[in-house]
Amino acid sequence: MLQRYSVWAPEAQRVDVHLGVDGARVEPMSPEGGGWWSVDADPGDGRYAFSLDGGDPLPDPRARRMPDGVHAASALVDPGGFDWSDGDWKGCPLKGSVIYELHIGTFTDAGTFDSAIERLDHLVDLGVDVIEVMPVASFPGRNGWGYDGVALYSVHEPYGGPAGLQRFVDAAHVRGLAVWLDVVYNHLGPVGNYLPQFGPYFTDRHQTPWGVAVNLDGPGSDEVRAYFLDNVRQWLLDYHLDGLRLDAVHALHDESAIHLLEELATLAEDIGTATGIPRVLVAESDRNDPRTVAVPSAGGAGGLGLDGQWADDIHHTLHVLLTGETQGYYADFADPQALPKVLAHTPFFHDGVYSSFRGRRHGRPIQPSITPGWRYVGSLQTHDQIGNRATGERLSHLAGRGRAAIGAALLLTSPYTPMLFMGEEFDASTPWQYFTDHEEEWLAESIRTGRQAEFAEHGWSGNVPDPQDPGTVDTSTLNWADLDDPERQEFLDWYKTLLRLRRELPTVRDAALGEGAVVRKGDLLLVRRGTVEVLANLGDEPGRLTVPDGSQLLARFGEVVLTYAGEVALGPQSVGLLRAPLPDITGEIPRIVV
Repeated sequence: MLQRYSVWAPEAQRVDVHLGVDGARVEPMSPEGGGWWSVDADPGDGRYAFSLDGGDPLPDPRARRMPDGVHAASALVDPGGFDWSDGDWKGCPLKGSVIYELHIGTFTDAGTFDSAIERLDHLVDLGVDVIEVMPVASFPGRNGWGYDGVALYSVHEPYGGPAGLQRFVDAAHVRGLAVWLDVVYNHLGPVGNYLPQFGPYFTDRHQTPWGVAVNLDGPGSDEVRAYFLDNVRQWLLDYHLDGLRLDAVHALHDESAIHLLEELATLAEDIGTATGIPRVLVAESDRNDPRTVAVPSAGGAGGLGLDGQWADDIHHTLHVLLTGETQGYYADFADPQALPKVLAHTPFFHDGVYSSFRGRRHGRPIQPSITPGWRYVGSLQTHDQIGNRATGERLSHLAGRGRAAIGAALLLTSPYTPMLFMGEEFDASTPWQYFTDHEEEWLAESIRTGRQAEFAEHGWSGNVPDPQDPGTVDTSTLNWADLDDPERQEFLDWYKTLLRLRRELPTVRDAALGEGAVVRKGDLLLVRRGTVEVLANLGDEPGRLTVPDGSQLLARFGEVVLTYAGEVALGPQSVGLLRAPLPDITGEIPRIVV
């Protein structure tokens, strides 16, 4: 049976397909118009590569599998060949969900999709709804975060390749878990990126932190945009993924009348409608602009229509509260107004106010009626915020377990969509550090020196782990034996309790922006959402808070006692959740007793 081979190479005068693992069989391709070339040929062993104008064979820009690495021949994949068992899966909307971010390569010792499947029941018991998988598009070497992918249609072979991802998604759906994939469209990695040899995929009209930008609005950009739109189709349809996290969309420079992000949002919505399963797109954006998630208007104004966006100001506010760190971009979040503003009113502390780190005003105010809190993803820990520290310390390594438990209570009772980072829920003993597996020494050394300089700007010094050292990967891999530690098991129980209460209590699950109240005096903190209160003691000395008569203690971590005298006694670094028989209020609650 013949196989159709096609490739877009608009500037080539001749295109050949090299067939077989050795590429010895060569078939000339015919122009089809619009810069496309094609040929029908016997696929043989399934390996193939394209040569342009008699040059060396190159991988297919749309290769679905790269079994021998990103520099070798591509391999055919039958996307319909997998036997799915998720026919009863109905999907999972963003609203009301809790996300769990994980990295396949360090989630388990084996670092594969199949070994990750063995831990899915842990996530079910935990009570999360969505697994957000860090990038799996093929990248050079065995180990890496995945943000240097160069074959965007291919699934990293060491993780298990395309079939491994399908097995993982299928197993998650059977267990009632949605799966999102982190995708990187703003750049490709520095090694193994052959797209520029095929066509105008990049342009120097715009610049990004990684160099020239993806060509979304210049000559030839229609096919470049189609490349990304078809990539979204592949993930959502062929892999049954429930959503995508779009990396650093502020680096997608597009001056077209219809931004690529709006096209992606429309496509995901259309696929959701056609399949009856909601598809979610969440952006990472540095702009603090609610228009990212606002619905486009019929006249072309309004927003981009994405379902959600990461809001790093939530992380920064909680991080400063819990650790006391105020260097670098954390400085502004030491403002006493940051905590009540972000916990009760807006995900953006910088909503048009001055940002000292940027040296200018930043952000835009939100309108909760247009972009409600659940459209913003908040976190205590993420791959970035841990891994981009000098030695990859987790929150509890910096602030202690008690304060980390307080942070969990504040996040999981917030009006935002919470996201956890793998291992956070049991206070993992392992750090999560930056690691790479580049063969080019010049690139490895460039990464080492660049990260050293970045850390110096933040005031971090000392022995920075070598990203190229395989031991850095080993150090960053979760140690599931942590669950044998009774204290870590207690911490895990705290997370399970908070997630259960979030599901069960409407005033927490449906918390709205502008309806909460936050009071802090010294180390004592009170946050109220409807009839539910979070009472916390961040300090090392006991404290007390008065409570209304008839209050009920729902859960606690540390020494928390509801007394008969109408008070809650809080031990050092402790936190409790209370149900108070009062109507919703929005003003201050001056009930803290030192």
